Amino acid sequence: MVDRLVNSEANARRIAMVENCFGSSGRPLAEQGRVLVGEGVLTKMCRKKPKARQFFLFNDILVYGNIVINKKKYNKQHLIPLETVKLESLKDEGQFRNGWLIRTASKSFAVYAATSTEKEEWMAHIEKCIEDLLRKSGKQPPSEHAAVWVPDNEAAICMHCKKTQFTVLNRRHHCRKCGSVVCGPCSSKRFVLPTQSDKPLRVCLQCYDELTRDRARPAQAQQPAILSPGKEGAGSGESSGDDDSDDDDDRAAATDNHDEPKFYGDGEKTDDTNNHSSKETQVKQ
Repeated sequence: MVDRLVNSEANARRIAMVENCFGSSGRPLAEQGRVLVGEGVLTKMCRKKPKARQFFLFNDILVYGNIVINKKKYNKQHLIPLETVKLESLKDEGQFRNGWLIRTASKSFAVYAATSTEKEEWMAHIEKCIEDLLRKSGKQPPSEHAAVWVPDNEAAICMHCKKTQFTVLNRRHHCRKCGSVVCGPCSSKRFVLPTQSDKPLRVCLQCYDELTRDRARPAQAQQPAILSPGKEGAGSGESSGDDDSDDDDDRAAATDNHDEPKFYGDGEKTDDTNNHSSKETQVKQ
């Protein structure tokens, strides 16, 4: 079905509409052979709390962004190459149901669908796209993935020293290696994690010790840069939030209305479930 949609006018129109919704803040999405497979709203587990995000699944990338005006305008566009993605289903726990992890070498996070059926649809379509990509390219999936960050509200005290209580002055930080919430003194060291950045990143003392022991290996031959707590960015410097740019500013976040996700080509649902159906109708007229 994807092959049949590659050169279709409907596919080109859909991709143009997605580009238009992101405006000048987004990157161009129209490329030869690219197909918009599906779209819909998922709840992304952000650093501070779960937030609704608009997701677009293409046959080679996953795109998501903040909802400024539902179905009309999104910002803070994120592009994830599907070749780097590994999915991991999550068990239902309390209010968090129908979730799974999206793991990549540079960033990993949890998302949640509104129903179990939608979770199955999303995961099946993403897995199929990944499978097709890897088969065509002959590449192997990445063996290393970034840690999923522990949400701020799940750690009242430092997860490393088990002593420091977080306050306005004692701020939370995240270890970029294991994802734990730690205090400043327990994350005063930095280490180059090549899959995430070419600059040294904040890591907890335990991960720093482990990385230092392993640095003689070819893949980790780069020397770590050590910073004392007092030399980190003053005030708003390097807190956990600046690596999760879609975690702030929700001026017009999600509405309470839930639209089912739209997946193109697999027994096409009615147009009124399409996030952009009204615009498509106007174009056709």
